[in-house]
Amino acid sequence: MNNYMNQYQQNQILTASKEQILLMLYDGAIRFCREAIKAVEDENNVHKLERISKVFAIVTEFSNSLDHNIGQEIAADLDGLYQFMLRELHKARKDNGVDHLKVVEHILLDLREAWGEAVQINRREQAAMAAKQGNELEKAHKHFSLAAG
Repeated sequence: MNNYMNQYQQNQILTASKEQILLMLYDGAIRFCREAIKAVEDENNVHKLERISKVFAIVTEFSNSLDHNIGQEIAADLDGLYQFMLRELHKARKDNGVDHLKVVEHILLDLREAWGEAVQINRREQAAMAAKQGNELEKAHKHFSLAAG
């Protein structure tokens, strides 16, 4: 059963758009952060550190993938948030409380929501543009048919 699940997840990633992959990464970071919080509560330090490492890797990738040439101000703001989260995660590795992890979880949730909304807006705008182009093409086709007839 596990092999089937791994294959399914791999297929999801291979067929996903860049936007869907970004949202999947946020979902993963949030899940790992919550698992780290649970591990702290269960006093399972090994599991806590494993999960923090996973969140750290995802947030690092977010930071590394920013294009500071496009959207300079927003890229700088996002990088500031990512660097703050990385510092909080570093503190969480040493701390036996959940405060630093809860801060990271909250930021991840807010960013996930914002990116999710941005993806939906982008999809609606693309659909509207495609519909407009389709209508213009249909009008041109009708005009051509009338002129040819």
